[in-house]
Amino acid sequence: MKLLLFLIVSFFVEANEDFITKDEYASQLYNNPRGISCALCHNENGTAKLIAKYTHEEESRRFETPQINNLSYEKFHKALNNRIRGMPRYFLTDSEIKLLYYYLQQRSKKI
Repeated sequence: MKLLLFLIVSFFVEANEDFITKDEYASQLYNNPRGISCALCHNENGTAKLIAKYTHEEESRRFETPQINNLSYEKFHKALNNRIRGMPRYFLTDSEIKLLYYYLQQRSKKI
């Protein structure tokens, strides 16, 4: 009985391996990685974006996100794993970070 159950589970795991393509998964990660979309702050293609204009101590200021589609993989990986002002923590795996980087590289070729 245990062998039969093992074979059934193995079949479904193997059958679902290609349920979603690499491009689809990468797009979903970018647009909703952990409930907060990268695109909200970095646009669809990873470009810089003005988030807010405000005044602090009578001085006009701007809160802008940096362009991220031109970073090296090392800088991209570091940015996602270090605390940066205004950047949410996603707690992504290395394979998810590689997919996000791949997604941005593919998107920037289309610009």
